[in-house]
Amino acid sequence: MNTYKLLTPGPLTTTETVRKEMMFDHCTWDDDYKAITQKIRKQLLELAHVSEEDYTVVLMQGSGSFGVESVLTSVIDKEDKLLIIANGAYGERMEDIAVHAGIPYVAYDEVYYKIPDAGRVEEILKKDPSITHVAMVHSETTSGILNDIQAVGKVVKEHGCTFIVDAMSSFGGVDIPVKEWGIDFIISSANKCIQGVPGFSFIIADRQKLIESEGKARSLSLDLYDQWKTMNKDGKWRFTSPTHVVLAFSRALDEMMEEGGISARSKRYYDNNRLLIHRMKEMGIETYIGEEHQGPIITTFLYPENHKFSFQEMYQYIKDRGYAIYPGKVTEADTFRIGNIGEIYEEDIEKVCAIIKEFLEDK
Repeated sequence: MNTYKLLTPGPLTTTETVRKEMMFDHCTWDDDYKAITQKIRKQLLELAHVSEEDYTVVLMQGSGSFGVESVLTSVIDKEDKLLIIANGAYGERMEDIAVHAGIPYVAYDEVYYKIPDAGRVEEILKKDPSITHVAMVHSETTSGILNDIQAVGKVVKEHGCTFIVDAMSSFGGVDIPVKEWGIDFIISSANKCIQGVPGFSFIIADRQKLIESEGKARSLSLDLYDQWKTMNKDGKWRFTSPTHVVLAFSRALDEMMEEGGISARSKRYYDNNRLLIHRMKEMGIETYIGEEHQGPIITTFLYPENHKFSFQEMYQYIKDRGYAIYPGKVTEADTFRIGNIGEIYEEDIEKVCAIIKEFLEDK
């Protein structure tokens, strides 16, 4: 058994009780199992602060990228045009999806350490009235930046466009009033802030816009409307669902409520994050993202000046002492990343920082 905790943006360290849920084998056709799917869907609407009249939930087999691809390839018609806002690898992945699927699109690419500017988005929409959909990432784990989807959503709605948000690593860890912020489709994953395990993504969708997407899908297995049409009847998934993962996620949702919901979990993550940044600064290690836009999920740190060690050396040293961190993903800077979501508490942050301090002193 692993004896270390994950300081990553997901998969993450889960509770023993969540893992134990996967010890039970369920039949996908069983009414009890289908009821669990329906329970999950209802709970996710509550977390998004939306009603069943206005929004609905679709669970989709696969990782978070499957969910993003499902939305982009299902709700954008051949005559539509997508604006992709990117300031990291996951926004750029949307561009890859659009290329592979033949979706007409334009891109607004921002540097990784800056949030996309809502004013710039407005300029693009004014100049190109053929744009019908806008997509962006909320928490870009490439850098750890938390983008201002509220400001962008306001502009998108003013121009009558459909707003698609990849909230993979933020939903459940940052409060997002979906309808209030003008979001039509928001995508996240089972193994992020709700603290389940990998195996499916979920989409919270504007009910009417989802209905209007019927027949637009470019994929059979990722057809969002068809998945919803089947699931909405009684909780049955179209194709084989990851039953053990679903059971674990249901338990994780209950544990989130027991903790105090999004507000309590968000506070724990923010407290973890701010303590981590403070302790690292004491060691002379600075963040890549400025404090104003630093998200609570994962932090990118710059290596100390004149360092003489590799990431792998540091990684193994920390792992041998109980924690796994993340390599950097920012191309123009020498960095590493530390996440603080999952079953991680202030004592874990203190411990890992003490380990890093020991490592640096050894070097």
